[in-house]
Amino acid sequence: QVQLVESGGGSVQAGGSLRLSCAASGYTYSTYCMGWFRQAPGKEREGVAAIYSGGGSRYYADSVKGRFTISQDGAKNTLWLQMNSLKPEDTAMYYCAAVGIDCRRRLGSGWSMPSPYQYDYNHWGQGTQVTVSS
Repeated sequence: QVQLVESGGGSVQAGGSLRLSCAASGYTYSTYCMGWFRQAPGKEREGVAAIYSGGGSRYYADSVKGRFTISQDGAKNTLWLQMNSLKPEDTAMYYCAAVGIDCRRRLGSGWSMPSPYQYDYNHWGQGTQVTVSS
């Protein structure tokens, strides 16, 4: 049984940094995608960043490019999201997600990237809250 547990959320001032962690257990897939999503009050859940087990381009939402970095440890048990230069509009509940298949899609840029769509993922964590004050 796959379990994803997020941690690292909190309250910071604009311009600050946070590092989110997602501890994965019960994960035996050799081919998979993992990603970070966020949902602000009254808004739909959106893909923030995603990676594919086979490497290649990583997905970043335009709103976080250059500020957020997704990474994974060598044992692939932990997924991180380093968030720098945080803005009030980054305030949301952040979720870790995973799926045990190749979830890459050819996006608008023309590049094949890990999917940013929540319906492509079937394992979810409970979320960790990030609040950025101005």
